[in-house]
Amino acid sequence: MKVGLIGTGAIAHKHGDSYQEIGYRLVAVSNRSERKGRDFATKYGAEFIADWRDLCARPDIDFVDICAFPDSRLEMTKAAAANGKHVLVQKPIALTLEAAQEMIEVTRSAHRVLGVVSQHRFDDSMLFLSKAVREGRLGRILQADSYTKWHRPQPYYDRPGKGTWDVEGGGALINQAIHGLDLLLYLAGPVKEVFGQWQIAAAHEMESEDLVNAVIRYESGATGVIQASTAIIPGYPERIEIHGTKGSAILTGDQLTDWDVDDDTSDDVPLVERGMDSGASDPMAISLEPIKRQFLDFGKAIETGSKPLVAGEEGYAALELTLGIYESARNGGKVTLH
Repeated sequence: MKVGLIGTGAIAHKHGDSYQEIGYRLVAVSNRSERKGRDFATKYGAEFIADWRDLCARPDIDFVDICAFPDSRLEMTKAAAANGKHVLVQKPIALTLEAAQEMIEVTRSAHRVLGVVSQHRFDDSMLFLSKAVREGRLGRILQADSYTKWHRPQPYYDRPGKGTWDVEGGGALINQAIHGLDLLLYLAGPVKEVFGQWQIAAAHEMESEDLVNAVIRYESGATGVIQASTAIIPGYPERIEIHGTKGSAILTGDQLTDWDVDDDTSDDVPLVERGMDSGASDPMAISLEPIKRQFLDFGKAIETGSKPLVAGEEGYAALELTLGIYESARNGGKVTLH
């Protein structure tokens, strides 16, 4: 696979390293800062292109990887699709549901694949747990929760655009905890209604929220809790907790740390001691392995015409839940989705 990448910030280096390790070729990169873009291009053996529109038009690129801020992803997706490129975007897919839907439609109309980076679906622990849930090993799901109690220092939000509504779409929920929301939807199914509360700039100088709590009800009747923060010192590994009629499973960071299921001590349970990769206090302290797996899954979808595990529709669902919680916190009442 030959890749063009737009946006060379911190997460783009994880993408660049992953491409090198799986044998994808990074052909060209673009960035608003020419110096940073050229440095990135030199590091990964790519060509720097000042205008991202020219990158999208290059004939020697199979897909465009968009790591730019979410406020510009719709425009970039439209340009890439118009030039016959498949599109992979960082989470969140967009800032609004209207933009997300248009991204899905323009790529579908162009017969191109649209994927959204949500690499934790590819963690070993999640691969096991999603299969176990589908097989009914936990019974009927009663409660499914996500806790992202992280910490970011003030300089993190001092950078232009960080934690703003217009550029990033919000703070801790849409940027950090949206991974957990995607996993809840993957494991427990669609959410019917939410009730949220937040604190705006509780511990930072920033425009949006750095602490939010929500209670949710799934369409299945199960309930759940979502906590998201970048204000918790020193920052703790994220957790996903799934409780069913036959028992419970807890993911801490990227590992399965609890498996308490009636009469189920099978050898395939990848139970480990705590001590995992997590971005709790360091945004770059994340494993490359699930990112590589997602990129390989995306490449396979391009080659076979199949749907990637995390397509535009999955990105839309995670954004819908995020925006529903924001709407509830902003208006002070329960919000029904769909």
